[in-house]
Amino acid sequence: MNNKKVWRLALIWAVCGLWATEIAAQELTPRLYWPAPKGTKVFITGYSYLSGDVIFDRTIPISDADSSVNSSILAYLQTINLWGRSSNLMVELPYAWGNTKGNLLGQPARRDFTGFGDLGFTLTVNLLGAPSMTLEDFLALRADPHPIIGASLKVVAPTGDYDENRLINVGLNRWATRLQLGSIIPLKPSWLLELSASAWFFGDDDEFLPGKRVQEPIYAAQANLIKRIRPGLWASLDFTFFGGGRQTIGGGELSDVQKNFKLGGTLVVPFKGRHAIKLGYANGLKTKYGSDYDQLLLTYQALLN
Repeated sequence: MNNKKVWRLALIWAVCGLWATEIAAQELTPRLYWPAPKGTKVFITGYSYLSGDVIFDRTIPISDADSSVNSSILAYLQTINLWGRSSNLMVELPYAWGNTKGNLLGQPARRDFTGFGDLGFTLTVNLLGAPSMTLEDFLALRADPHPIIGASLKVVAPTGDYDENRLINVGLNRWATRLQLGSIIPLKPSWLLELSASAWFFGDDDEFLPGKRVQEPIYAAQANLIKRIRPGLWASLDFTFFGGGRQTIGGGELSDVQKNFKLGGTLVVPFKGRHAIKLGYANGLKTKYGSDYDQLLLTYQALLN
C-alpha cells in the first residue's frame, strides 16, 4: 500500500472511527447498575453535540482535521425480572448529521453526512445485591443502599444508513458487541462509587470501499462518583479510560492504537413526578489517537407507568 493511500485511509478512519469509538468506550454511563422496581417503563429522547479534533500519527501529513456532529436518539427501557434478578432491557435508535473536514497533502477535504445510525440493544442484569423488587423494596434500598454487582451485554446491529460506494457513512455495516462488568459501592448513604470494566468486539466490514476493514477490541474502564441529592435528583463526576482498537483496512495496518482518557459530569433533574432532564458534558483529557471531542448531552426521560 503506497503512502498516499495510507494517508487517505487515515483521513477516512478519522470519520468512520468517530462512530465506532463514540458508541464504544467513550460512553459515560453513570448509574447503569442502579436498579428500579419491576415493570418500570421509560421513554427516552435526547440530543448530543460533538465537536473537536482528530489526532493522527505524526508521520501522516494531515492537518486541521476536525468534525462537528449532531445526533438525536429515541430509546425505550423496561425493567424486567430475569432469573429473579433486577434487570433492564433497552432499545435505542440514533440519527446523526454533521460534517468532517481537514487538509490532506495541503488540499482541503470535507464531507457532510446525515442518516440513521445502527440500532442498539442493551441487557443489564444485577447479579448481586439487587433482586427483582417491588416499589417498597426499591424505597428500602434507596434509604439504605448496599453494594451491587451487575453485568451488561450491548449489541449494535448493522441497520444504519450505509452506501458501499461512499467512504463516509453513518452506519457501521458491521456487528458490534460490548461486554461489561460493574459494581456500585455506597460510600455514604448519599454518595455512591460506580466502577466498571468493559470490552467492545467488532465484526468486519467486507464492503468498505478501500478494502475490508478489521478492528481489534477496544477495552475500557470507568469510574463514576455519584451524589444523590434527593429522590430523582443526582449528579456525578465521570471518568473513563479506553485503549486498543487498532484497525486494518485493505490489508494495511494503521498506527491508531488508542490510549485515551475522558472526564465528564452528569446532572439529572426530575420534574412533575414522572419526568426528568439529564444534562451531560465530557471532554478528552488525553488523546493518543482518534477523536478528541467536547460533548454536550441533553436528554428527556418520561416514566410511562
